[in-house]
Amino acid sequence: MRVILRENLDNLGKAGEVVSVRAGFGRNYLLPSGLAVPATEKDEARLQHEQRVIAAHVAKQAKQLQSEAERLSQVSVSLARAVGEEDKLYGSVTNRDIAEALAEQNIKIDARKIHLDEPIKTLGMTEVPVKLGHDVTAKIKVWVVKKEA
Repeated sequence: MRVILRENLDNLGKAGEVVSVRAGFGRNYLLPSGLAVPATEKDEARLQHEQRVIAAHVAKQAKQLQSEAERLSQVSVSLARAVGEEDKLYGSVTNRDIAEALAEQNIKIDARKIHLDEPIKTLGMTEVPVKLGHDVTAKIKVWVVKKEA
């Protein structure tokens, strides 16, 4: 089944492209959710219009994400953790911990967008990337400090 994508989809294609997908995937997921429209010969003119609309939508979304990234780059989070000998953390700081700390500051970020190569296990400041989408990434500062007993 050939469809025209209305949004960028990972591992499938970019908005406005004509791609071939399995009939069930297109019929049961892409078309009902509005992520794609059927590609027929009559749709050539509509495809050009859709590409202009999609390009405008993507540009607007990228602009919004860029302004959000600039706002997030100013954010700093401090997490207090218990430490043992030689200032080694008991446990670690994960992306969920960072998302919860941001939520306390009334900043709603999905924990899956916070990308840590591995959990933070040391005291100090770490810059953590937050992937917002459309190749827009913000870096927030995460301070891990010693928890006072």
